[in-house]
Amino acid sequence: MRGITKAFPGVVANDHVDLEVRAGEIHALVGENGAGKTTLMNILYGLVHHDSGEILINGKPAKITGPRDAISLGIGMVHQHFMLIPVFTVGENIMLGREPVNGGFYDSARARKEIEALTHQYGLALDPEARTGDLPVGLQQRVEIVKVLYRGASILILDEPTGVLTPQETKELFNVLRDLVKSGKTIIFISHKLREVLEISDRITVMRRGTVVGHLVTKQTSEQEIATLMVGREVLLRVDKKPARPGPVTFRVDDLLANSDRGVPALRGVSFDLHEGEILGIAGVEGNGQSELLEVLAGTRRASGGRVMLGDKDVTTFDARTERDAGICHIPEDRRGAGLVLNFSIADNLVLGRQRAPAFSWRGMLLRLAAIKQWAVRLVNEFDIRAPSIAVPARALSGGNQQKIIVAREMASKPRVLLAAQPTRGVDIGAIEFIHRRLVAERDEGTAVLLVSAELDEIRSLSDRIAVLYEGRIVSIEPAGTAEERLGLLMTGGGTGTGAV
Repeated sequence: MRGITKAFPGVVANDHVDLEVRAGEIHALVGENGAGKTTLMNILYGLVHHDSGEILINGKPAKITGPRDAISLGIGMVHQHFMLIPVFTVGENIMLGREPVNGGFYDSARARKEIEALTHQYGLALDPEARTGDLPVGLQQRVEIVKVLYRGASILILDEPTGVLTPQETKELFNVLRDLVKSGKTIIFISHKLREVLEISDRITVMRRGTVVGHLVTKQTSEQEIATLMVGREVLLRVDKKPARPGPVTFRVDDLLANSDRGVPALRGVSFDLHEGEILGIAGVEGNGQSELLEVLAGTRRASGGRVMLGDKDVTTFDARTERDAGICHIPEDRRGAGLVLNFSIADNLVLGRQRAPAFSWRGMLLRLAAIKQWAVRLVNEFDIRAPSIAVPARALSGGNQQKIIVAREMASKPRVLLAAQPTRGVDIGAIEFIHRRLVAERDEGTAVLLVSAELDEIRSLSDRIAVLYEGRIVSIEPAGTAEERLGLLMTGGGTGTGAV
């Protein structure tokens, strides 16, 4: 790609960008959210049309007016937010738009045979008859990869492919990518996780605010060099915090029970205390009850037993609004589905859930628009939310800035308890540093913080104590300095829990 330029109203997303990817390599494209990575790849895939510049495939100029042109040139894209139909089977999703037919009808037997041949060739085991919505996230991503391979892709664009994967699923994905490269494929890997970029890529292109600021050879660089190029300044790659000074217990969970969406037990007697002025991290492989625990504590899922106490008040049966009014705030793990109304403006999202408060409405009926605007302007500045205006819809922002809206809204209410679920998932390194600093500041101001994260490094660096959740039970509560190996053992059901539970 040479001299690619693309401007949207109020922002130049790509400013004369050059990108060269060699056949048979894994090329990482890194940068903060909003740096222009996804726009550049959407141009390559034909979803966005560039204003100027040219694209060459195998040295020949290529005209890409839409995804059909890209696919015909051997380019396939796996999006950050999967483009799958949950009620369709794996086979139906893979074949969609290119269905094999027999006598005018969908030929399921031929489809199964073709999918099995493809998955066997690349070591991507899948059941074509499985319902896509029932699969774990790692397998759904595998469906997306097989879908682009079925269309003959030789260049695969993967947009933040590990953003929703567990460490084990990430490891499996990397094995798949290495096998794909060995078979002659070329991969463009968009990510902000520097450790993964250093592990999987051959070369790296770094973008910042719409321009390319560096081309690096992976073996000759470091996390710190990449981070500095991405952000434009020295970045603190560790959490800088003073020892906690915890106060009295402000939040107590006793023998909590809850079922999953499928009606099977997800929490099997969870108990812990949370003090004022501390961060208690919940470590565990995803799927062991973390989501259900946070939903029960936030009032969006019913407990089937046990008790939740806020001070001396029983809040077990409170709904989300009542809990919010009581001082329990929640950063949900699904920012797009549960944290934001994407079509609402930034200003509206910053008062979401508090729009009936006297500060923002008259008798809970008429909104005080000037007060909402003043509030939004203050939070946009305080939390470094990068947007041309507080009136733009949340969907127009990058993932990191969407997350900052939620963080700003929840922290600005000065909660007694902050429930933070995956607060930095899919967020770039500059925003991660910012969110970490704000979480520590909340702790230092006396807030009780419950942190759930799939990133073990994040749990270990932020937490004052670490509770390990396995199969719906807390198997141990460990001190902050516990070794990664011990935590990993506890997370997979090994080891003996010695901490106080």
